[in-house]
Amino acid sequence: MWVWQLVLAIGFGIGSAVVPVLNAEAYVLGVGVSGALNPVVAAVGVSIGQTIGKVAMFLAVRHRPGYTGKRKSKEPKAVDLDTRWGRFVQWNRDLSKRLLDALSDRRWGVPVTLLSASVGIPPLYGVALIAGASRMGVVTFALSVLTGRAARFVLLALGVGLF
Repeated sequence: MWVWQLVLAIGFGIGSAVVPVLNAEAYVLGVGVSGALNPVVAAVGVSIGQTIGKVAMFLAVRHRPGYTGKRKSKEPKAVDLDTRWGRFVQWNRDLSKRLLDALSDRRWGVPVTLLSASVGIPPLYGVALIAGASRMGVVTFALSVLTGRAARFVLLALGVGLF
């Protein structure tokens, strides 16, 4: 009986990994509150599905047309720092560059991905996309996401089981 629950949760996890409005936390909570399914099985399935979806996003960026594995030295368009929008664009560029550098570094890539997968800061959706453009390995990324997501969802499922 738990096999179909696992398959259903993996499917929802894949969908929620690429479609931000499908909330995996709400799924695990709903399963736990309803009592119809085992919340721990659902948490494990959602973790596996989320990992599959995030790795697909990672690989989509990594293998996009024209990607050579090297950053191009093309300079971005200049922005007007006197406007609020210009300051926001520059802040976003700086943050993205710092995150790309952190994910490319062997010391910081795994901790940043684990933090993102377990706590959600920075958002895992963005980390998956930026990690695909970094030098991080796909296996390292997948194991980090699976570990962080499993910790997040299993703890959530166990917490629901207390009620």
